[in-house]
This record gives sequence, C-alpha cells and structure tokens, in this order.
Amino acid sequence: MNNESIKLEVIEQSSIRLDIFLNEAIEDKSRSFFQKLIESGEVKVNGIVETSKKRSLSKGDKIEVNIPEATEVDIVAENIPLDIVYEDDDILVVNKPVGMVVHPAVSNYTGTLVNGIMHHCKDSLSGINGKLRPGIVHRIDKDTSGLLMIAKNDFAHNFLAAQLKEHTVTRGYKAIVENGFKDDSGTINKPIGRDKKNRLRNAVDYDNGKQAITNWKVIERLGDHTLVECRLETGRTHQIRVHMASINHQLLGDVLYGGHERFGAKGGQMLCAYLLGFIHPRTREYMEFHVDLPDSFENVLDKLRNRIK
Repeated sequence: MNNESIKLEVIEQSSIRLDIFLNEAIEDKSRSFFQKLIESGEVKVNGIVETSKKRSLSKGDKIEVNIPEATEVDIVAENIPLDIVYEDDDILVVNKPVGMVVHPAVSNYTGTLVNGIMHHCKDSLSGINGKLRPGIVHRIDKDTSGLLMIAKNDFAHNFLAAQLKEHTVTRGYKAIVENGFKDDSGTINKPIGRDKKNRLRNAVDYDNGKQAITNWKVIERLGDHTLVECRLETGRTHQIRVHMASINHQLLGDVLYGGHERFGAKGGQMLCAYLLGFIHPRTREYMEFHVDLPDSFENVLDKLRNRIK
C-alpha cells in the first residue's frame, strides 16, 4: 500500500482548528475526510499523534498527515432505464437526465449513470478511469441534463480523451441566465480554480486557475432573463456556471453561484448539454448528436415567455 505523507507548518499568527487548517491547506479533500483521518490517528502535531479535530494550532506548529491509499469498492450493475442516443461496439452516447449523478462517490454508490451503463454494457467498458468510473470519458453535473460519450474499450477511451485534450470535441449547451445582454455574442476567457472560501464552488482565479474559454450567443431575450447557447473550448468543472456568474449572468436556479429559484427553476441550474460532436475512434468520421431540452427546462421557458407577452 502506497500511503501519501504530507508535512505542513502553521505560518499564521492566529490560532486555527486542526481540521479546518488541513481542509484549507490540502486541496481536493473534504473537511469530514480530514476529521476521520484525525480520529483514526493518521495526523501528528509536532511529532505526536493528535486525535482531536478541535485541537487549536499556533504559528510554528508542524503537522504531518498520513493519507492512506484510496481503495475502490465494487460497483453494482443496476437495471436503470437509459436514454441511449447512439451505440456501437466502441462507443455509447447517452442523454443523462436531470438529477442523475454520473459516477459513484463516497456519498452514493448506487443509482448513478455508471451503475446503469454497467448493466447495459456488461463487461464492455473501458477501464482507464478505474472501477468507480468505467467508460466515463467526461462528465456533466448532477443537475445538468444532456449528452455524454461513453467508451466501451480502452482504444476508444484514449481516442476520445485525446480529442477533449485538443479541444476538438463540439460541446454545445443551452442555459437560461439572469439579466439581459447588451451584445448578441461574446467570449469569456478567464482561468478557473477552486474557490478559496467555499470548497463546493469553483471561481475565476487569475493566480492559480487553469485556462477556461466559453463562447456564448443569445438565442432568445426573455425580459430580465436570456436563453443562451454556450460552446466550450475547455472543460473545467462548473465552467459555464462560473463564467456566467462572473459577468453577472447567473444561471437561473443555480443558488450555489448566486442564481435564484424562480419560475419553477428549483433544485438545480437551467443548463442542458444539448449538442455533442466528435470524430469516431474507429471510422474516423465526424459524428454529431442533438437532444431536446427536458420538460422541466421547457416549462420554465414557457413561464418566462408568457410573462413578457
């Protein structure tokens, strides 16, 4: 087992709780994750094992964290209805519904898209992303609906992943955003990184963020709301949500980034990955797929249209 050992030192003058300090100092792990590490004796403060998450740290304290190697659980195949748009021996294109998680995580190992495609494809899925994410080349958020490409073998996975890396995959989204636009189209080129104040969010980060480019155009003006199309050149987590919020056009229903739950937009952002295009790994031919907006999305649009008649 290859454990990871991380050594840190408190450089701030003011006191801070041990679990909070670790949560802020080490990215990509939750506060509850560090609390469990502390309780299990995996954290030392000044060379002594510390099991209290409330331990107050002071400037100069030295922390050593032992992070055990992650263990993957066996994911159970489930007979979940899937909206399959296209399928052959190499790839699968699926229209994911609103509310479905793409791949299992600590909080939920069932009911995900992966559980469903494992049942549908049996043993025909790429293994590059490990047991938790077989076949998954890219993903969309739980409350975003739309198209995803799934790889049935490693050859297809590598070919599709290379297109994503080279920014040659066509990815079109439709979104309802707040406020009206002066222009009909534009480009947002702002780097994105983790929000330092809220780990559930990402944010524009000019110092440490990764390049992110979103092209947008107005489809329909709806008073103080707008239906827009967004085309991604990069694929950062929450990219459209972060970029639109950064120019004061929060997605309707996206409370995490300052949007409002109005006109029936509740429980998630009004965002649909309606267009997906890529070169097929075997035939080398370009393929493009479109899906209709989900009923929940159309219902919100109808309310906005009726309001301005």
